[in-house]
Amino acid sequence: MGAGLSIGYVASRTGLAVSAIRFYEEEGLVAPDRDGAGRRVFERGDIRRLSFVLIAQRLGFSLAEIRDALASLPEARNPTREDWARLAGQFRAEIEARIEGLTSLRDQLDGCIGCGCLSLDQCALYNRDDKAGALGDGPRYLMGNKHSDI
Repeated sequence: MGAGLSIGYVASRTGLAVSAIRFYEEEGLVAPDRDGAGRRVFERGDIRRLSFVLIAQRLGFSLAEIRDALASLPEARNPTREDWARLAGQFRAEIEARIEGLTSLRDQLDGCIGCGCLSLDQCALYNRDDKAGALGDGPRYLMGNKHSDI
């Protein structure tokens, strides 16, 4: 690989700010080497790692979850397609659950805004006598509770 990649080059390839890359390094999500002058030197595979971090964060995964997933990748070599497929499999079930939840929210949202699922006593249709309030705080039906839970 030669001299490696500068942080500026990695920033331009990933679309991340240099400060974000430094932050991700501090968080243990990427571990560049240092050259003789102390500058960060990245491997080409670090571009993929940082891109994964960016995408996973946009999907709502925490840095701890991302760090745990990245820890499953080999450190001594750049990850292969199979390595990345294994890592993606770790996220698949959670992503499917989030999609299901978002789809449900989308489908219910127009009927629930301002109604009793927010444990208000105004909605005789969805939350007669504020029964959803017994399930806890917040928008109980939007959070996954069903009328049958009461």
